[in-house]
Amino acid sequence: MADEFAKGFGILTGGGLVWMVLSGWYTTPGFEDTQLLGKIPGNLDTYGQFAIMLREVMFWFTVLGVVTFWVVLPALEELREASS
Repeated sequence: MADEFAKGFGILTGGGLVWMVLSGWYTTPGFEDTQLLGKIPGNLDTYGQFAIMLREVMFWFTVLGVVTFWVVLPALEELREASS
């Protein structure tokens, strides 16, 4: 079970870091404004649009990865042990 926790924690820290960096670059208009969750600018070039797409992918990768390794896989292991 420790390896599932470590994998989930790695996904949480790695994916969360990438999401926070991209959010800081693209959705933080100023220090006094809304940070990390601000409005996405409309005049982005191709790389900016790719970064916003990567930001959304990393958010869902982080959420689903953590839920998978911390909830789903341990629950399946418990069900397998209970049915044996």
